Amino acid sequence: MITLTLLAFFFSFLFSLGGVGSAVILLPIMFSLGIPLNEAKPTGLLINTLSMSGATYSNYKLKTLDVSIGMPIIIFSVICAPVGAYLSTYISEKIIMSIFICFMLFSGCIMLFFRAKKYENNYRKDRPFTLLSSVGIFAGIISGLLGVGGGGIISPLLILSGFNPKKVAAVTAFVVPFSSLTGFITYSMMGSTHLQLLALVSLSAFLGGYLGTNFMQSRLKPGTVKKFLGIIMFVMAIKLITKVIGE
Repeated sequence: MITLTLLAFFFSFLFSLGGVGSAVILLPIMFSLGIPLNEAKPTGLLINTLSMSGATYSNYKLKTLDVSIGMPIIIFSVICAPVGAYLSTYISEKIIMSIFICFMLFSGCIMLFFRAKKYENNYRKDRPFTLLSSVGIFAGIISGLLGVGGGGIISPLLILSGFNPKKVAAVTAFVVPFSSLTGFITYSMMGSTHLQLLALVSLSAFLGGYLGTNFMQSRLKPGTVKKFLGIIMFVMAIKLITKVIGE
């Protein structure tokens, strides 16, 4: 448990640098440590809620948050996260982990290989409701289904759509706590929570997210951070592939 608490702090710090919830890495780690998937998912969602709340508080203080981009995504992700959570009860653990692997590979590819520079000096300024609400629907279902908060979907889709990566990191950090909290509440109502586990990771996740965001704004380039996170996602995806195949 102490090891997981330290990991929650470390990865919440690290993934807040890219505006992505750390559950995308902590969930497979918990699964590898023998924690049942249905207990790992609500724990990951709570970690995302707290770590990204810390990141959002920091972004708000630094005045880097564009609320108008985030609101349509929040509304539809909150509506759809419980749908994903309920769907997960009808899908086998192996299929969910296979979807999760695809999710990690997609996010890793965008972080490593997508060149946002082609939009440089021409980032879009509009707020297309249909696009943003569609991102929210997709992210909400993924968040509830996999227990990862949806940040790994929101961030790549917004960057691909031409939004400024710095704004995207702040918007993603703003959206993820809402979809994650909704998914967490849904799993709690289904009786899937591990209270001792939740208590241990809560504070460390919040502190990690808050400190990580401050560190990024003052010390690191977002592009460097995203490449590093992409490599981590690929490594964890390969590890999960070997585990799924071996079962």
